[in-house]
Amino acid sequence: MSPTIKYYILVGCILLIHSDSKAEWSLFSPDRNIEIHVRSFGDNDHPHAFLTLDMTYKAKPVLKNSLLHLEFADSGRFCSDMKVKEVVYSSQDTLWKPVWGEQKQIRDHYNEMEIKLRKESANGCEIHITFRAYDEGIAFHYFIPVQKYMKAFVISRENSIFGFDKDHKAYVTDRAQGLYDKVPISQITEPCERPLLLEMENGLYVSLLEARLVDYARMKFLADPSCPNRLKTHLDGVVKASCPYSSPWRVVLVGEQPGDLLVNNFLIYNLNPPCALPDVSWIKPGKVIREVTLTTQGGMACVDFAAKNNLQYVEFDAGWYGHESADSSDATTVTVDPRRSEGPLDLHRVIEYANEKNIGIFLYVNRRALEKQLDTILPLYQRWGIKGIKFGFVNVGSQYWTTWLHRAVEKAAEHQLMVDIHDEYRPTGVSRTLPNLMTQEGIRGDETTPSTAQTLLNLFTRMIAGPADHTICYFADRVEHEMANHAFQLAKSIAFFSPLQFIFWYDRPENSPPDFGGLKNKEVIKDVPELEFFKRLPTTWDESLLLEGEMGKFAVIARRKGRVWYVGILNLSHKRVRIPLTFLEPSTRYLAHIYYDEPAVETVTQIGLKKEPVEKSTVLEFDLHLNSGQAIRLDPMIE
Repeated sequence: MSPTIKYYILVGCILLIHSDSKAEWSLFSPDRNIEIHVRSFGDNDHPHAFLTLDMTYKAKPVLKNSLLHLEFADSGRFCSDMKVKEVVYSSQDTLWKPVWGEQKQIRDHYNEMEIKLRKESANGCEIHITFRAYDEGIAFHYFIPVQKYMKAFVISRENSIFGFDKDHKAYVTDRAQGLYDKVPISQITEPCERPLLLEMENGLYVSLLEARLVDYARMKFLADPSCPNRLKTHLDGVVKASCPYSSPWRVVLVGEQPGDLLVNNFLIYNLNPPCALPDVSWIKPGKVIREVTLTTQGGMACVDFAAKNNLQYVEFDAGWYGHESADSSDATTVTVDPRRSEGPLDLHRVIEYANEKNIGIFLYVNRRALEKQLDTILPLYQRWGIKGIKFGFVNVGSQYWTTWLHRAVEKAAEHQLMVDIHDEYRPTGVSRTLPNLMTQEGIRGDETTPSTAQTLLNLFTRMIAGPADHTICYFADRVEHEMANHAFQLAKSIAFFSPLQFIFWYDRPENSPPDFGGLKNKEVIKDVPELEFFKRLPTTWDESLLLEGEMGKFAVIARRKGRVWYVGILNLSHKRVRIPLTFLEPSTRYLAHIYYDEPAVETVTQIGLKKEPVEKSTVLEFDLHLNSGQAIRLDPMIE
C-alpha cells in the first residue's frame, strides 16, 4: 500500500510527511518563481545523515541533488545518524535604509524554513540548517545551538556540495585579483574564487556566493571528482568554535540575464545583521586622489586640487612611515621610505591644512604594522585627525585571519576611522553591520592594466559581491595606449560602485614636485573640460539600473542621485547603441551632457561634450567603436 501524505501549507511553504518517516520539505520564494526541495538522505549505516537540496527557477532546474553536511573532527561523536526532528517556518517583509549604497532603501523579503536535526543517541546533539527563499535567489546556513553534551567543536570539512544537471560553463579565477576564464564545471580542478558565475544551458545565470563571513574560514569552489556536474566547497582551514555558532550563509543568486545578478546583489546585505554602530554621522563617502610623491608640497597640492574639484579625500600611500614590508617600520612615525621619495613630508602640516579646507586624509598601513601596532595606531590616528585607513596586503582565508580582520574594522569604528581593505579581500556584505568598511580591492583593477574584456567580466562577476576599489586612473599614460580610452574611464566611475571612489590613482596636480619619480607629463592632471564631470559625480546612489549588458562585451548602467541621472556605457567592439530614457521622470525635460571620445578635440584626453534636451520618450542613439565608452549626466531643466 502506498504511504499516506499529509500537507501543511505555511507562509508559501509546503511540508510533506510520509508515513514511513522519510520526508521532503518545499519552500517557495514570495513571487513563487523559485522553489526548493529538501530531502532526507542516508545509507544503511547512517540513515538520514544528510540533506539534499534541489532548486528551480520558473520551473527550470538550477540545483540538482546538492548535498548539505558538515564533518567534525570527532565525527563519531557528532555528525552521524542525524534525523529531522522539527521544521519551523517563518517569513519577513521589511524595508531598511543603508548608511550608503547603490539603492536608497532595500527590501528584505523572504520565506524561511529551519530544519532541526538531532543525533539518534544518548547525547542528543543538534544541527539546524536554515533556508531562505527570496525572489532573487536562495540562501542557507548551518547553526549549532547550545547543547548539553558539547561546548566546543572543530569543523574539519564543510560538505556543501552544489549539484547541477549538466556540465555548465563558469567564469573562473583562482584569486581575487586574477584573470577570468570561461571553463566547464568539470575543469575547475583548483579552488576558485567566489562569487562564481555560471552560464547555464537552459538560459539562466547563477552565482554562488557567501555572506556574513566574519569568523569562519573562507569558502572557495572546485569540481567534485566523485560525481559529475557537482561543485564542492573548499574551506581555507578548519573552523574552531563554541556553541552557539552560525556558519556564513551560502547563497545562490539566479536570473535570466547576467545583469539581473548584479542589480540584485543587495541580497548579500540582507543576510548580514543590521548596523551595529550607534553613531554613523562621521562615515562620509566621497572621491579620493592618491598622493604619489610623499612630500609636503605634493600633499598640499592634492588638498588644493581636492577642494577645488569637489573631492573629499587625499590618501597617502605606502612609504610614508618607512618601507611597508620591513618589520622595523613604525607606523606611529612619519619616516618617508627613501626608495619611494626623497621627501620632505610634514604630514601633520598637511593634515592641519586639509582640515581647514574640509578635506579628509586617509593613510595606508601595511599588514605588518597593523598586526603589531593596531591598538596603538587607531587612537593615535584619531588624535591626528585622520579620517580613514587603507589596509594593505592583509592575510585572508583562514578562520584566524578572517576573525582578526573584521575585529580590526570594528576597532577602527570605535575610533571613528573608515577602512579600505586592499589586495585579496573580497566582501560578503559585512558593510551593512560595520558601514565604516567602505570599500575593498579584491579585483583586477587599473593597477594591473586590465583589458576591456576583463574589465567587463569583472563588472558581471566580482561586482556581484559588493563595492570594489578599482584604482581608476585618468591621466596615466596606460589609459590611452592599453586601456580603452578616457571616455571609458569616465563611464567606469559610474559602473563600478565604490563609496570611496579613487579617480586619480596615478595622477598628480600640476603644482606637485616637478619630475617626480620619472612620472610622465600625461600623468599630471590637466585642466580639461571633463573635470566638471568628476566634480559633479556622486559615489553613492538612490537608485541603480542595468539597462543592457553582455558578459565581457557591453554594459549600460544608469544610476540616480536625487533627481540627477548618470549613465555609464562600456563597450568592447563596434556597436550601434540605443538607450531609451524610459527611467526618467514623466513630464520633465532634462539636459543631457554626453561625454564621448573625440580625436579631433585638442586636449590630452580628447573628450568631446554634447548637450541636448531629452525627456522620458527620448531614445539616444550613437555608434561606439572598439574599446570605447561614454558617460552621460542627465540634469532636470528648470522651466
